Amino acid sequence: MDAFTIERMSLAERLHPIELLRRSLSRDPESVASPAWHGEVIAERLAEIEKGNAEFITVEEIKPRLTKPRE
Repeated sequence: MDAFTIERMSLAERLHPIELLRRSLSRDPESVASPAWHGEVIAERLAEIEKGNAEFITVEEIKPRLTKPRE
């Protein structure tokens, strides 16, 4: 299957294999190891929270940043 074929699929058709993959991976979560840098990022963020330096934003505040095209 190529990108052109995928682009022509409906949203439901594109989401279906993603859901199947998610279900497959969630059956045995221990087999899917997180990379070491995930733990490092979490530790850094927790340290910022403990120092009182963390800034929190709402879902509504983050949505525009997530939907903005990357440069």
